[in-house]
Amino acid sequence: METNSAVAILGGGLAGLTAAIHLSKIGIQVVLIEKNSFPKHKVCGEYISNEVLPYLNWLGLNINQLEPTNITKLQFSTLTGTNINCNLPLGGFGISRYVLDEFLYKKALENGCEIIHETVENINFTADNFAITTSDNLIVNSKIVIGAFGKRSNIDQKMNRDFIQNKSPWLAVKAHYSGDFPNDLVGLHNFKGGYCGVSKVENNAINICYLADYKTFKQFKNIDEYQKEIVSKNPHLKAIFENCTLLFENPLTISQISFEKKKAIENHLLMIGDSAGLIHPLCGNGMAMAIHSAKIASELIAKFYTNEIKSRADLEKQFEKEWNFNFKKRLQTGRFLSCILQKPKRSEALLRILVRVPFLLQLIIKNTHGKTI
Repeated sequence: METNSAVAILGGGLAGLTAAIHLSKIGIQVVLIEKNSFPKHKVCGEYISNEVLPYLNWLGLNINQLEPTNITKLQFSTLTGTNINCNLPLGGFGISRYVLDEFLYKKALENGCEIIHETVENINFTADNFAITTSDNLIVNSKIVIGAFGKRSNIDQKMNRDFIQNKSPWLAVKAHYSGDFPNDLVGLHNFKGGYCGVSKVENNAINICYLADYKTFKQFKNIDEYQKEIVSKNPHLKAIFENCTLLFENPLTISQISFEKKKAIENHLLMIGDSAGLIHPLCGNGMAMAIHSAKIASELIAKFYTNEIKSRADLEKQFEKEWNFNFKKRLQTGRFLSCILQKPKRSEALLRILVRVPFLLQLIIKNTHGKTI
């Protein structure tokens, strides 16, 4: 069985669904392939910078319907609990991926997108066209393919991408909790070998998501023991875990999180979101970047189909240029922080500096966030 489409999107996360909504809004036929069904929880910090709100409104997405929290303040603390407090320049909102992704999914369907719930088995590019084979032997033929398959996927392995060859020292753990926490605050708290983000999402739930060094993590029998013995050494986190109740049956985990450099174009796929580059959670801007990258890809694809961009080579060149202009500096900052945080002595030195010179934290925020789009 075969189907044809102007654009095929591989992955139905934040970036993929946003691109599907944008392209279908302007009349470009879209097939999106996503192996999972909706709604679904994902390991994510679940904070989005307000820089993307005008774009979401243009897409016809009224985020206020989801009753997100309005976040305006940041608290950053060291291992010992020493903290820095500051206002977020643009602010942001807290919304769970469980609610947001399903909201985007329904909007994509409403716009006329075809969504196929299967696994991609093969991508073949010949004669300037793609043929994508799924697990049920469906073949999707398309002129343009967007890669939006997230942090780490079987597609990365099939494409033999550079970063997939190397093991990463990071894993992430996420869960929702009930308890007392300010609606307008996002907390970023250091512990030995990692960082933990804490903020409210809809329905008064607290999202707690932390990045952990695998070598330290594997020394413990389970997540609960690790949180008690390592994460809770930070007094802020200890107070939060002791006074909050887990809402999930079990926390979610994802391993082999890589902050290594990725290519924005690979095998002629336009990569967006985490498929093109993963920013360190300390920067707090991954979700906004995913949405923005979908906007960039969609606008350029529109120019390609109206012949303003004359060739695939020009499309790829302009996409890479736009990607680098908007995100290269942010990702470099993220990789720099990741490198420091892998070395405890360097990490402690950086944290001491941030406590003494709080302005530097504002500078990090500035270098990892963009202007309103």
